[in-house]
Amino acid sequence: MLDHLQFTTPKVKTIAGATDDWELVIGMEIHAQVASKSKLFSGASTKFGNEPNSNVSFVDAAMPGMLPVINEFCVEQAVRTGLGLKADINLFSAFDRKNYFYPDLPQGYQISQLYHPIVGEGEVIVDMEPGVARLVRIERIHLEQDAGKSIHDMDPNMSFVDLNRTGVALMEIVSRPDIRGPEEAAAYVLKMRQILRYLGTCDGNMQNGNLRADVNVSVCRPGQYEKYQATQDFGHLGTRCEIKNMNSTRFIQMAIDYEARRQIAILEDGGEVDQETRLYDAAKNETRSMRSKEEAHDYRYFPCPDLLPLEIEQAWVDDIAKTLPELPDEKKARFVKDFALSEYDAGVLTAETENADYFENVVETGKDGKLSANWVINELFGRLKKDDKGIDTCPVTPAQLGGIVALITAGDISGKIAKDLFEIVYTEGGDPAALVEKRGMKQVTDMGAIEAAVDEVIAANPDQVEKAKANPKLAGWFVGQVMKASGGKANPAAVNKLIAEKLGL
Repeated sequence: MLDHLQFTTPKVKTIAGATDDWELVIGMEIHAQVASKSKLFSGASTKFGNEPNSNVSFVDAAMPGMLPVINEFCVEQAVRTGLGLKADINLFSAFDRKNYFYPDLPQGYQISQLYHPIVGEGEVIVDMEPGVARLVRIERIHLEQDAGKSIHDMDPNMSFVDLNRTGVALMEIVSRPDIRGPEEAAAYVLKMRQILRYLGTCDGNMQNGNLRADVNVSVCRPGQYEKYQATQDFGHLGTRCEIKNMNSTRFIQMAIDYEARRQIAILEDGGEVDQETRLYDAAKNETRSMRSKEEAHDYRYFPCPDLLPLEIEQAWVDDIAKTLPELPDEKKARFVKDFALSEYDAGVLTAETENADYFENVVETGKDGKLSANWVINELFGRLKKDDKGIDTCPVTPAQLGGIVALITAGDISGKIAKDLFEIVYTEGGDPAALVEKRGMKQVTDMGAIEAAVDEVIAANPDQVEKAKANPKLAGWFVGQVMKASGGKANPAAVNKLIAEKLGL
């Protein structure tokens, strides 16, 4: 299915400005909010933008005597995500308490999965350039509840807590340290977001915090990464620092670059990098220390006494697998094969599932896949971007655009007329075929009429004829004059052919 891709070994990412070369090693923990209308352990709403502290149940607020009840749909979404990442689904999993104290965590602990996650090892293919990809291994996916939000900018003397996010279901997707540079890190996040959106398990809205990443960055000497690959000993990779809560791929790249340079400067001065958690300040383009990096024992994990282990049946997993959609890599490969598209064009069309669906609906009417792709990517997407619109608010339906493509394919309109027709449909609507008839836009294919127009232009421009015979490239001038005389309705291919014959080119 993915034979068109060339898989490459992760390449060394050197950091300029150091006295010696260093290699970058990156692992990521993506926190994806489960697409569910209710929380992981309560029936409270997950709707974004509601009044502060309005989406809070007694369980979320940690009121005495309130017990969590697992949301089966969230479990299903986690399994669905694991299947989409070709990961192992653990038929036995269990929840643990991660103990720490913070104002936006009313329980004093977070319910998570340390010892027995619901999803095991998987993989994701990250496209780096057309035909070239990286394979990033997934270590695990576990379910956990989100914390609330501390608000510090409403009053300089006070801090506030909004518990609306408390208890919202998260999938934490943990990668292996297989990412080797800032660009790869951004591409990995975007690919993960794309897969989650195709699966329908997370909306991927990074602005609302529904998809965010913790980025683990370390640097090591050339050759150390290969030793890690051979031994799986993390000691070869250098001390890592974790950059928390990144929700922008642009800032992820900037933060990684800054953090790598910071660590290299410390090491080159003879110092040691402290393992710690850091925050990225976008305004200053720097990372700053948040706290020392905790290990699992610092959180005093223990099995959650309020929740029984999850035991799921293989038949249930198999039923979920049957409902999986065609995923981005498979869809992209099919577009390349079935419609003779380039890797780039297929990638653009499959970036969002809505775009891919729109394109396929255009092809149903227009029939010509390659021409349909050109019109969707260049004309439609270009105009939507100019007007700051998305495919969901596009004024041109797939049937209308397909109709324009069909008219071009049939030879009823030229490319120039098609652009004029597209503008009419985009701004006024209407059936393309009916508009062509009503407004007299149909292409002139009568060879007699075209020949008469060609003869008239040649007769009126003898000097230009001599120039064109001396330099055949100038014959295009005659094509332009004939098209102008016909109001753009003459068949361009016929015009070109007749001019070449008449001029003896």
